[in-house]
Amino acid sequence: MVQPQLTAAVAAETHLAALVGAVRSGEREASLRMPPALYPFASVALESPNATVLVVTATARDAEDLARAIGELIGAENVAEFPAWETLPHERLSPRSDTVGRRLAVLRQLVHGGRSRPRVVVAPVRSIMQPQVKGLADIEPVEIVVGQEVELDLVVQRLAGAAYSRVDLVERRGEFAVRGGIVDVFPPTEDHPVRVEFWGDTVEDVRQFAVADQRTLVPVARLWAPPCRELLLTPQVRERAADLAKSHPSLAELFTKLAEGHAVEGMESLAPVLVGEMELLVDLLPAGSTVVLTDPEKIRARAADL
Repeated sequence: MVQPQLTAAVAAETHLAALVGAVRSGEREASLRMPPALYPFASVALESPNATVLVVTATARDAEDLARAIGELIGAENVAEFPAWETLPHERLSPRSDTVGRRLAVLRQLVHGGRSRPRVVVAPVRSIMQPQVKGLADIEPVEIVVGQEVELDLVVQRLAGAAYSRVDLVERRGEFAVRGGIVDVFPPTEDHPVRVEFWGDTVEDVRQFAVADQRTLVPVARLWAPPCRELLLTPQVRERAADLAKSHPSLAELFTKLAEGHAVEGMESLAPVLVGEMELLVDLLPAGSTVVLTDPEKIRARAADL
């Protein structure tokens, strides 16, 4: 991490200090021209207690670089990057499970993180503009720790409900497999899959394992498996899909599969008609949060393109 003295010294610069003072005095909008090298320092200087700074960039690459730089100033654990889908909202393609997992993890931290809530969230304008299913931050991940008493069948049901695909051998994120009293899960936010061993209804061991040879690696504190899709096939969604299958014959096959509980590629594009409400990331920011646009002209141009 960069020395705090450097961060404080940069924040004391006359023009940057004036910007921070204007924001904290209640001005709704303030601007300052600065080189990109100062973006991380300005973002940190605009922090306030019990709130979050949302930093908006023009591209995903800019967001990655800026999040890394801010992490050098305040610690990577205090910064979160909120990625956008690799697909456009209307395309019949589903976002990758690891992207979904990272997004849901940020949303849950933002709303329910308490003291562990990220101090700074960095997001490309694409993820800011895209409406998402309301209530994603409230979805509880499947969490299992050693010594826990839980029925294996219940774990399987919860993983299936969180849009994990059941397979014979786990090889990719978003998959799980069951063999006797062993459940293998590959959470979308992890680098390695996790093996949970049961003795009856008691969790005896939780370890990472290697995809290549399926051998167990090191023990881990827990299995933490967020959902792999942002549209879950709840009873309400399935009922709505069944109704839409009757009123939209051209999409009947697609809606029928959803009504039967089968996840379909690109079903997220139908979220606005399958769920009750949508929301934006900015709707979930704590009161008193600040939104920083790093390069307004580029962001406006990117937004117009989208």
